[in-house]
Amino acid sequence: MSAAERALDAAGIDDPELRRSYLLCRGMHAEYGKTYYLATLLLPPAKRPFVHALYGFARYADEIVDNGEESGRAERLTAWSARVLDDLAAGSTIDPVCRALQHTVRTWDIPHEHLIAFLESMAMDLTVTEYPAYADLERYMYGSAAVIGLQMVPILEPISAEAYTHAHQLGVAFQLTNFIRDVAEDLARGRVYLPLEDLAAFGLTRADLGAGVATPAVRELIRFEIDRTRGIYESSRHGVDLLHPTSRPCIETAFILYGEILDEIERQDCDVFARRARVGNSRRLAVAVPRYLRARKARLPQPVGAGRADRS
Repeated sequence: MSAAERALDAAGIDDPELRRSYLLCRGMHAEYGKTYYLATLLLPPAKRPFVHALYGFARYADEIVDNGEESGRAERLTAWSARVLDDLAAGSTIDPVCRALQHTVRTWDIPHEHLIAFLESMAMDLTVTEYPAYADLERYMYGSAAVIGLQMVPILEPISAEAYTHAHQLGVAFQLTNFIRDVAEDLARGRVYLPLEDLAAFGLTRADLGAGVATPAVRELIRFEIDRTRGIYESSRHGVDLLHPTSRPCIETAFILYGEILDEIERQDCDVFARRARVGNSRRLAVAVPRYLRARKARLPQPVGAGRADRS
């Protein structure tokens, strides 16, 4: 029996069709979200399938928006989004990704509003190609990133309701890290996620970024964005301690490795056009392995009531 199947057993997921849906989501997670997937392996096996389901839902929507035939994307996303929400309301579905999502949402009492907000932000990507101010970008990131963190919190079992605030912040920090790293990739898709007011502050326009040259002004812009993002990471740091001990190594690993993407960008002198910054496998393992050992230790029997979620 594979590790994935053992995790499904641990989670009490017995229905063959439902198991196939979870395995589909796990496959998308392993292929497209390597850092996040590695961190998820530090969770107790019984929790991993639910995280895979949330990732699979987000990734499937992202694939509609960013890949495949450009014509008809809006129609495909609208139709799929409507089907997801209708099926959630009905409590049944034939969509394999939605099947795992439904079960996860029901198991952990995840508000449907988070899913609606996410799908609304995905729809924005089909029509909005730039953001005048950071406040405009924040509205987009609430649905595209903050709600991902909010969906995760019940699975991670908070010991304080304050964990939700920090999860919101960490989701934004992860998203901003992606935006900084992927400037060139996003430009190729016709989008700029760095606020235009930030570009103007450094004497830049969208066309300057489109030239694909890391001029001194562009490098200063990237340094500014990195500094702001690090501040958000710092404000979210305390949230790790507000999770059940068995969940902390997972989030701490993601926190460190995503934050180190910013370090890698700085090591290439803030040239986001030369290559896509990434944290190497050896470093990923160096961060993950000791936390994996801590995670296993944390799974030892706990006092009755330890880590019980505070959902007040």
